[in-house]
This record gives sequence, structure tokens and C-alpha cells, in this order.
Amino acid sequence: MQEYAPLGDPTDRAQTCYYDEESDVPVYIPFFQDQAEVKRQQAKQFIKYLKERQSKVCLPVTKRPDVESWGTDLQAIVIALELEKALHKHLQDLKSLASKNSETDLLEFLKKFLDKQKRNIKYLEYQHSYQKDLERLTAMEGSSEQLAAASGKEA
Repeated sequence: MQEYAPLGDPTDRAQTCYYDEESDVPVYIPFFQDQAEVKRQQAKQFIKYLKERQSKVCLPVTKRPDVESWGTDLQAIVIALELEKALHKHLQDLKSLASKNSETDLLEFLKKFLDKQKRNIKYLEYQHSYQKDLERLTAMEGSSEQLAAASGKEA
């Protein structure tokens, strides 16, 4: 399989296929599904922009994480968040270069991508916090049930 440039993130597609049953699908999975398509469209827009300008660019490649099982919901979100931050850094680096070379067209073009990246990062940070709280509460609930079961046996 071909590695994709940072705007064509294969991880989003892999994460969307992890869950089999509709009832098992966490709330953030539709986000991953949407992002798979959005990233594909953004990559096409980016390449079209470069072709129109007859630009020669060496795009950095963000490889799909070497993960066979996404593990917990929290682990999947952490991986997605790391990838979104890496993409944001690549775009920021490109913006800095465009600014240095006074390429106002490119700066304007990049603005919409950077804005979307910021929204994605904020959403994933929120989901990360939510999943951490959920796991903590689930662990506390499990401990309470074990304590109640143990005290019930003693009586």
C-alpha cells in the first residue's frame, strides 16, 4: 500500500473499520469516518493547488502507525491526536516558509487547512479528556462493586 502525504491520513480509515457493531461504536467514530473523507478531499485540493502553480514540492510523509489493534478508545484517540498535531506542525512549517518568501496566495490557501486542524485538535483533546474521565469512573465503579461484593461475603 502506498504511503500518503499528511493530508491523506490512512489512520482515520483504519480506525473507522475497527468496530463491527453499530451499538459498539463510540461517539468519536463518525468523526474518524468524516475525517477520512475530508483528508482525502483536502489532499486533492492541495495537489490541485500545487499543479496550478506548477510547484515542485517534497511533501513530508506521515506514515500510518504500526498498530494492529487500536486497544482502548483512549489509545485510538491518543494516536489520532498525535497524527493531527503532526499534520498541524507540517502545515505550520509550510506557512512559515510561505511567509518568509512572501507567498500571500499560499498563506491564504493554508489558512483554511490550519483552521480545520485547530478544530480537529480541540475536538480530539476534548474526547481524550472525556475518555480518561470515563475510564477513571469505570474503574472506580468496578472497585466499588468489588468492595460491596467482598463485604457481602463477610456478612
